[in-house]
Amino acid sequence: MKIEISSLHNRFIMIGLIISVLLFNLIAFKTNQHLTKNQIVHIWTFTMSCQSLFDMYIDIKYHGYWYFTKDVDWEALIAFIALVPPVNMMFLNWYPFQSSRGKKILYFVYWCISILLYELLTLLPEPFGYFHYGWWNMSYSAIVDPILLSLLLMYYKWICRIENLSVYKQRG
Repeated sequence: MKIEISSLHNRFIMIGLIISVLLFNLIAFKTNQHLTKNQIVHIWTFTMSCQSLFDMYIDIKYHGYWYFTKDVDWEALIAFIALVPPVNMMFLNWYPFQSSRGKKILYFVYWCISILLYELLTLLPEPFGYFHYGWWNMSYSAIVDPILLSLLLMYYKWICRIENLSVYKQRG
C-alpha cells in the first residue's frame, strides 16, 4: 500500500512539470522556422549532456538543488529529457543573429530574466512546483544562466560551421 500512495503522490506533484514540458515542446516545434532536424538533434543531445553533467554534481553529489526528492528519481528524467531542450530550441530559433550587439545583449537579458522567473514558479509548493533548493539560490542561477546560454550559442554556431563545411565539401 505504501508504494501505491507514494506513486500516486509523485504523479500528483508532476502537474507543473508535465504542463511545462507540453507547453515548451508545443511552442518550440510549432514556432521553429530556422533550425534543421540535424540542429535540433544536436541541441537536444548537447542540452541533455550538459544538464546531466552539471546536475550530477550540483544536484546528486552536493544537493545544491533537486527535482522532487534529493534522491535519483525516475520522475526527474522528464525534466532532463524533455524540459530544457525545447527551451534551448526557442532561444536559438528566435536569436537575433543579424541584429546589433545591443539587441543581442537585450535578448540575453530577456531570456535570463525569463528563466529566473520560471525557476521561481518551479519552486512553488506542490502540485505545481517540482524544484527545490538546498544551498543553491537565485543568485547562482543569475550567474550561471548567461554562461550556459553563451555555451549553447557557441555550440550552435560550431554545428552550423560544420554543416556549412560539409555542404561545401559535397559541392567541391
